[in-house]
Amino acid sequence: YARNIREYEVHGMPVSVNPSGIGYADYVLWGDNGLPLAVIEAKKTSRDIGEGKHQAELYANCLEKMTGRRPVIFYTNGYETELWDDTFYPPRKVYGFYTKEELELLINRRKDRKDLRSISVNDDITNRYYQKIAIQNVSDKVAQDVAGKLRGASRAALVVMATGTGKTRTAISLVDIMVRANWAKRVLFLADRNALVTQAKRNFEKLLPNLTSIDLTKENEDKNTRLVFSTYPTIMNKIDGVRTKEERFYTIGHFDLIIVDEAHRSVYQKYRAIFEYFDAMMLGLTATPKDDTDHDTYDLFDEEFQVPTYNYDLDDAISDEFLKPYNGRVIDLDFMSRGVKYEELSDVDKIKYEETFRDEAGNMPMEINATALNEWLFNANTIDKVLHYLMNEGVKVGGGDKIGKTIIFARSHTHAVYIEERFNKQYPQFGNKFLRIIDNYEKYAQDLIDDFSLVNKKPQIAVSVDMLDTGIDIPEIVNLVLFKPVYSKSKFWQMIGRGTRLCPDLFGPGQDKEEFKVFDFCGNFDFFKENAKGREAISSDSISAKTFKTIIRIAEFIRDNDLDEEYQEVRNEYLQWCCSRVKALNKDSFTVKMALRYAEKFSVQEQWFKLSDTDIHDIFKHVAPLIFLTEQDEAAKRFDLMILNFKLSVLEETNIQDYYEKNVRNISGMLLKLVNINEVARQKEFLRSINTDEYWKQKDIFKLEDVRKNIRNLLKYIPKNDPVIYESDLTDKIIAERIVNDAQMGYGKSKSYKQKIERYIRDNRQNVIISKIHHNVKLTSAELEKLEEILFNSEIGTKEDYDKAYGEKPLCVLVRNVIGMDEESVMKEFSDFLNSFQLRPDQMEFIKRIVKHFAQNGIIELKELAKPPYTDLNDQGLFGIFNDERQDRVIEIIEKINAVEKTA
Repeated sequence: YARNIREYEVHGMPVSVNPSGIGYADYVLWGDNGLPLAVIEAKKTSRDIGEGKHQAELYANCLEKMTGRRPVIFYTNGYETELWDDTFYPPRKVYGFYTKEELELLINRRKDRKDLRSISVNDDITNRYYQKIAIQNVSDKVAQDVAGKLRGASRAALVVMATGTGKTRTAISLVDIMVRANWAKRVLFLADRNALVTQAKRNFEKLLPNLTSIDLTKENEDKNTRLVFSTYPTIMNKIDGVRTKEERFYTIGHFDLIIVDEAHRSVYQKYRAIFEYFDAMMLGLTATPKDDTDHDTYDLFDEEFQVPTYNYDLDDAISDEFLKPYNGRVIDLDFMSRGVKYEELSDVDKIKYEETFRDEAGNMPMEINATALNEWLFNANTIDKVLHYLMNEGVKVGGGDKIGKTIIFARSHTHAVYIEERFNKQYPQFGNKFLRIIDNYEKYAQDLIDDFSLVNKKPQIAVSVDMLDTGIDIPEIVNLVLFKPVYSKSKFWQMIGRGTRLCPDLFGPGQDKEEFKVFDFCGNFDFFKENAKGREAISSDSISAKTFKTIIRIAEFIRDNDLDEEYQEVRNEYLQWCCSRVKALNKDSFTVKMALRYAEKFSVQEQWFKLSDTDIHDIFKHVAPLIFLTEQDEAAKRFDLMILNFKLSVLEETNIQDYYEKNVRNISGMLLKLVNINEVARQKEFLRSINTDEYWKQKDIFKLEDVRKNIRNLLKYIPKNDPVIYESDLTDKIIAERIVNDAQMGYGKSKSYKQKIERYIRDNRQNVIISKIHHNVKLTSAELEKLEEILFNSEIGTKEDYDKAYGEKPLCVLVRNVIGMDEESVMKEFSDFLNSFQLRPDQMEFIKRIVKHFAQNGIIELKELAKPPYTDLNDQGLFGIFNDERQDRVIEIIEKINAVEKTA
């Protein structure tokens, strides 16, 4: 900055504040041209951040009068900071200050920024109607008119689009528009895997070649780069790790837009700090059906639950012929369905079974559970049956001589290796490159993916282990083999989405891809019929965070139960340790800075001895995730945590202590087999003692602490027992198979009826009765009955289906909600009102917003008139902008329009 001045004198303050009209701004940041860029009002950490808001605004007013330029406003109490560019946005929380360059950009946009809604979409990037609607919806959400001026609205949007419908293209088009409208200079694209980052970068470079780009996972940062592509961990490390002089390279204002590919709960829970740190607009992209997307995702993108900015489902895309449907088959193999039962095997297979599973003592299991298949038991004939089914029933290309592009989803790398071995043995005529494994064991996996994506290049079959499940765009894929169980619904549909792309001329000129086949050998379709929402993995705390929390729980139990002095000493020791961990936090780390209030508060030892419930909540939420135990021995750390949980269970007298006792005794037993190691031998007698019933008759936390100290450093000697892999070649067989299709599954089963009826209404808006509702024409009783006859039929659904989906909502109201109203017809209802009163510009704008609301939604609830966007014009909405007489007239008109169910 040219001359940053603390306690800068300003003139023009209200005389009620200072009779002299002089004030002193805490900080003013200046540009090279001598004009102010920002004013900062700093309060003490003990003060509420809001106390500085109006004061900073007054200083900005003075600086604007003095220099002709209105600065950006910051106000802070040291822990929280808010940025207020009051010419465009309301105040918002930020985690630091903008650089000079970023502030200049912010101020220049005041004159350079164009209305996003007026920028035309480049058809070379996105030319499909739904993509343009998505772009328009995002533009409408982030930009608004306030008193005739362009202003920013929301700074986040969530677009839900089925896999294969062009989410990335839609995002590219939005970036193009935001760049042309001067809303965005730098963009960050985040994905959870390197392959997805690579693919996204290629797509952006192809469609926006004029914007420079880098892949942070492979290239170094460059301040002139416009498009940055990264995985989440990479950018997390770069924020703290890359600096220019004393300043972070990636400051809070570095990016104008962050695009989050496949936005969902696990991303939010693990990497929330990224989204909070950068003061950027956010665009979330997901293929997860809107009814299955979680609350956290909607909250992150400033959306009402299950109401994304735009939604375009698989059913819509297939109906519009932008995607291809699947032809699914569930194939039940005997062993994978029922397990291997010795008594049911043939005499030949019984001999093979005995040779494989009988131990040295002559014992063997009489049956093996189905879950063992492809986990630790790999049966050659089972794999052969799957491959044989694929090669016979799969979609063929090349005149029927060659299996089409195929993905086999395998359970593990070991499973994939067995599949590759069996294929090469059964089909040697295709050579050893026809089927290839693509997973993270392969250093050059991207090269294989590139080859797989080419029509005339091998491999023709890819065996994937969690690498081709998402984000891979290969139109030629016509066969998917589900050779592993899947429990995440979002992942399941992403896998299915690998085959949905259109592929013209796949079978020859004019012979397009019509469908693709899914062969399910693990009952996944059945699982999702029974478990509509599937089972999503729950994000877990780190070992360090769990240890920290458990120590606090033990300390608080001791306090709450007023245990004796010996226990109080343990509590004191534990709390001092917790305080030392907080003190050791790197206060320069961006994640710690974001929780600085709590990091500093709980760095004071006295604070730990008077913890309230609120304090514990704050520690668990804000401090525990920051704790990192530097212990390198992970086995020792895990053992420490187990003993802490054991201690807590003993204190609380829960039954789970028996489970922990068994674990400790098992560990001591394993260590006793390693007494040839000197360090273990020194604890031999102790290890023997803890393996006796006598030792565990009286359990207490002191005895458990002895256990922890004596053997925690020995665990590293216990060899890791990789599961024993068994290979067999027992004769398997198909016991059942059945067809599954889109209609049976319902991508978003819970809303399939709603989709049908709402789509019918949209597609038949020219129907005389539906058109009348759209144009605010009252229906006769006969017409209402006719409407019910049209919409309650076997093809769409019954009256019972309607009641279940919509409750008591009148049918006419639903029609209005779906297609909105004709704007002219709504304005006509207000014509007398407009002719009767001379309205101010803001009042006229208020009426226009009501008309627009009716046009979009068909109905207005009166309570909405006291919310944004109406409160943008007056804090009290309808009840502040009009007097009582005019309020009554407006309400009367709205209620009349709302009464769509009343007959003529």
